[in-house]
Amino acid sequence: MTPQSRSPQALTPRVIVEELDRYIVGQRAAKRAVAIALRNRWRRQQVPESLRDEIAPKNIIMIGPTGVGKTEIARRLAKLAQAPFLKVEASKFTEVGYVGRDVDSIVRDLIEISVKLVKDEEREKVRPRARENAEERLLDLLLPPAPGPRPVTAPFGLSPSGTTAQPPPAAAPAPPADPQRETREKLRELLHAGKLDDRQVEVEVSESPMSFVDIFGGTGLEEMVINLKDMIPGGGRRTRRRRVRVPEAWDLLVEEESQKLIDMERVIKEAVFRAENSGIVFIDELDKVAGRQAAGHGPDVSREGVQRDLLPIVEGSTVTTKYGPVRTDHVLFIAAGAFHVAKPADLIPELQGRFPIRVELEPLKGDDFVRILTEPENALTKQYAALLETEGIKLSYTEGAVREIARIAALVNERSENIGARRLHTVMERLLDELSFEAPALGGQTIQITEQYVHDRLSEVAQDEDLSKYIL
Repeated sequence: MTPQSRSPQALTPRVIVEELDRYIVGQRAAKRAVAIALRNRWRRQQVPESLRDEIAPKNIIMIGPTGVGKTEIARRLAKLAQAPFLKVEASKFTEVGYVGRDVDSIVRDLIEISVKLVKDEEREKVRPRARENAEERLLDLLLPPAPGPRPVTAPFGLSPSGTTAQPPPAAAPAPPADPQRETREKLRELLHAGKLDDRQVEVEVSESPMSFVDIFGGTGLEEMVINLKDMIPGGGRRTRRRRVRVPEAWDLLVEEESQKLIDMERVIKEAVFRAENSGIVFIDELDKVAGRQAAGHGPDVSREGVQRDLLPIVEGSTVTTKYGPVRTDHVLFIAAGAFHVAKPADLIPELQGRFPIRVELEPLKGDDFVRILTEPENALTKQYAALLETEGIKLSYTEGAVREIARIAALVNERSENIGARRLHTVMERLLDELSFEAPALGGQTIQITEQYVHDRLSEVAQDEDLSKYIL
């Protein structure tokens, strides 16, 4: 059973942690905290309705340096639960009265993600029917119905000539074969076989012109105008004819037919429910707005203002969106930050109270890097091997090579800015730079990355502290 097919009841805290272990190394405390928070959502749905609204989510603050897995834990958790997920940076918001994004846009972005999530699910459900409809439309374009006069129906039992209609003979002869239909079926067979892919047809596609709000969205205009184009009959859409090849026409028609079959009223209702009861908002860089400086002391004057604007959203409020009002009372908020300079205690007391769970993530060391390079299903070593396999190169790594890569990444992190596991991306890219460039000419080879191979290409850069700051 895949993680996506598991029922919410089957996602116990232990199972959730095991699924997160497949992609994220270590950080047991953070995984346990988010697993309990996710399980509590299922538990809340099982309690009596009178008590259900009273149970608020226990929001979490993750404290730890960059590159240790804070965002990845939250993103994987949302994917596991098939929940709407939004990542925002606290430093991108400003208090009311300043130029910048207002915090209500968090909820509007979350509901947009939720609508897309539900719509994609519905599109998959109606796709078989949409494909059938699209096929008939495409055949109409390839073979337009033959023009001709419609058969005349004579009223009152008269023949078209006006004489009394004679009764049909006892044994009517079989109707002649319809050449139009036979040709259509032959075209259908050719279409299925892909023999019409080079032919071009003219299709009518709908376009949604970009609105003023789309162009300048994100600068506070969401509050003034939710979406002007929704007030225009037909949503402001217009159509135009395009001449395209059959495969592209097929995709356009399937998409259009899917759109016709989707019940948007039901989609919006379900999307609002999911956003309100399953939505997860990840607020990164919360430490950047921590602090309660006195007014008038430079640009940091708005830090407390941003916190106070975030407070109603986190506490629970109702935000007006183009899909209707959306409540945030049961949205799970996961905040994160390095908190090197500021501390969680520097947040305003009201906001601190809305994040009762705090977990500290451990900095990554050399042994952690070895595990990151080998254990996860999406490990970097596996990613590069898959990329080069497309060029016909089989790439393998010795255990010593993996340990040397991890050692160099940890060393550079110690000497310069510690960017955690992101350092591995830089090191791996530098290590395989020449191989990636020459790959098309080396097809069909098997190349083993050994400890000596790593040492030859990276040791000089890693040992030169000044050089490593620029290159690694």
